[in-house]
Amino acid sequence: MGGGRQPAERAGAPIVTAQPEAADLAAWLAVAAGALGAFMATLDISIVNASLPTIQGEIGASPSEGTWIGTSYLVAEIVITPITAWLSRMLGLRRFMLIATVLFTAFSVMCGLSGDLTTMIVGRTGQGLAGGTLVPTALTIIATRLPARQQPVGIAIFGGTMLLGPLTGPLLGGWITEAISWRYAFFINVPVGIGLVGLLIFSLPKVAPDWSDLRNADWLGLFGMTLGLGCLTVMLEEGHREQWFESGFIIRLALLSAAGFVAVAWTQFRSPRPIIRLALLRVPAFSACVSMMLMFGALLFGLSYVVPQFLAAIPGYNAFQAGQVVFMPGLSSVFMMMAFPLIVKLLDPRTAVVLGCLVAGISAYLLSGMTAQSVGSAFILPQVLFGGGAAVATLTLQQSSIIAVPLKYADEASAIFMAARNLGGSIGLAMIASFQEQRIDVHRWQIHASISANDIAVQQAMTDNAAMLGGGPEGMAGAYRMLDGQVRLDSLVMSFNDIFLMLALGAVIIAPLALLLRGDRSGSAAVMH
Repeated sequence: MGGGRQPAERAGAPIVTAQPEAADLAAWLAVAAGALGAFMATLDISIVNASLPTIQGEIGASPSEGTWIGTSYLVAEIVITPITAWLSRMLGLRRFMLIATVLFTAFSVMCGLSGDLTTMIVGRTGQGLAGGTLVPTALTIIATRLPARQQPVGIAIFGGTMLLGPLTGPLLGGWITEAISWRYAFFINVPVGIGLVGLLIFSLPKVAPDWSDLRNADWLGLFGMTLGLGCLTVMLEEGHREQWFESGFIIRLALLSAAGFVAVAWTQFRSPRPIIRLALLRVPAFSACVSMMLMFGALLFGLSYVVPQFLAAIPGYNAFQAGQVVFMPGLSSVFMMMAFPLIVKLLDPRTAVVLGCLVAGISAYLLSGMTAQSVGSAFILPQVLFGGGAAVATLTLQQSSIIAVPLKYADEASAIFMAARNLGGSIGLAMIASFQEQRIDVHRWQIHASISANDIAVQQAMTDNAAMLGGGPEGMAGAYRMLDGQVRLDSLVMSFNDIFLMLALGAVIIAPLALLLRGDRSGSAAVMH
């Protein structure tokens, strides 16, 4: 049943020409390998977030420089994901995943051993390049190694790891940093990588490399995709700090990104096999999946970023305490993951996605009522609801994206779908940063404008505070500072509430796109040909 006893696939052929009637042990081991690789890759996106202040101090990086520890991984992952299908066709899926796993493990060790910022960024970039290939290939394994009736189980296993990875990262990273050392947040990938190599060797068949894909590659499309996505991601990451288009640096990034995407569009018509097959987006069901995943990427990354920020800034939680709250959606996600095969039988995909969107929207809406006295317990119910709703919606979208296109394009569809998730997260975080700064200013001046100097209650509060601070001009100056500090705190809380409300609206607005989904592959081949 192992990979060594399966016949080698013909070089140059699609990954698979027909789905098996029933999955064997090797197929399920391959699914487990794909899920483990995806979990390892998604975990490392966020595991350093809790450790970032400690890492910056030990490697001598400033806070602004330290942001590149996370950004370098994200940029590399977003750039590599769309070209994963081409690389797996050229090298063969088994060989390609083995190379990616070994590289990911090696670069993890480099990060753990790094003593300066340059080494850390090189290691994180290498992690991103290798890890970015492990997620779409996991979805490809499910599409090509499992029959349609067993795919919901594979999707549940894969989708659970995709949701748990980003949620577990802050909790695990915070605990490791507090209990041992931040370096072990990277070293834990070594045993996982060794186990993954073993699973891949025994579960996937050998495939002869097809070097014709290298000779006949769409080099213009490859260059354009790398330039376009790389510059766009850096622009989104740095735009807020650089004041967006007031910065010449951001303008140059935008122009380079646009030029890259123009090159990609050009190759769609000129290349016999473009590096990324955007024609798949002509399939309405697949296009709907990609569009909705963009929004859920923003939701998943957005909430996993904003909730810890609130808990750190308002009740003053440390990284581990905040990580415990952020992990709450993981509990309901695991439950929905186990129930997903049953959900598929009971609910039409369109109904499941709409319900998931509405529950996720309601959970974000419940978060929009926080106050300056809110603590972690106020987040439990909304977080649990969000985990359940997001799990149902994203798991169904993952399955729908698989069946929306002809099977021979499964690897390319998987790459586009997962790229949409990552890009949506990057766009969402950029929008949140700029939106929050704007809303803080708006609320601050609105609150100041509503405070009347002639209000007796205000005058009494100022007098009492001034007396408490020693009285006289200095006491009154201190009282004004206290008032402004309270206004700033309330403005910050209100800006968080605005972000939660914005995310809630986004989840509800995209729900109608679910009407374009379908339950089988009928019609997709006609659209493609």
